[in-house]
Amino acid sequence: MNRNAKAPFDLVMFDLDGTLIETSPEICDAVNDTLRHFQLKTVTQDQVDRWIGHGTRTLLVQALAYARGQTVEQVHASADLPQNAAVFDRHYQERCGTRSHLYPHVREVLQTLRGQGVRLAVVTNKEGRYTKTVLAAHDLEPLFDRVVSGDTLPTKKPDPAGIRSCLLQFEVDATRALFVGDSSIDVATARNAGVPVWALPYGYNMGEPIEACRPDRVIPDFSALTAA
Repeated sequence: MNRNAKAPFDLVMFDLDGTLIETSPEICDAVNDTLRHFQLKTVTQDQVDRWIGHGTRTLLVQALAYARGQTVEQVHASADLPQNAAVFDRHYQERCGTRSHLYPHVREVLQTLRGQGVRLAVVTNKEGRYTKTVLAAHDLEPLFDRVVSGDTLPTKKPDPAGIRSCLLQFEVDATRALFVGDSSIDVATARNAGVPVWALPYGYNMGEPIEACRPDRVIPDFSALTAA
């Protein structure tokens, strides 16, 4: 990689789960820790993979609905949801960093882009307290100029507010920015913000092939970002 080459983008924004870091195994662990605490049946890794994308709270509600044989609406309306969420919070904070890992070339590519003067940001639907813990567990925090979590702004992806706030903060035109993600939510968010979007095929796109979402480009791994 040529660290002195001019990058084609001034700002690159990334999704977190399934894009930068493989987090699903420890999320599944925390969900099942919570379900066992309440003496409910556990869920599978495949189920958790399909639920990832809309934020951890939504994923927990889906797991509780499955385990109780209820609808998502019934779980949302249940009086004990705050207690369920508090137990999950404790378990997930304990699990963060235990079974997650960076995808290939992530750290090297982020370092190279920073060396080229590219601004870097995370835009995720994961709640801020979990985002911070996961990034810290993998020593990624120093590599990003901004982190927008699912509760940073009043709305979250696919609403384009997170991307637009980064464009505004760094004074970057949409044509000089790029969003990198792994799901239909990420593609829709970038389209809504008017920025190019590249997608990785190994994430958690609710069990669907990422090609069906028609991103501008499907890249095999992170090395494509510095080979561009």
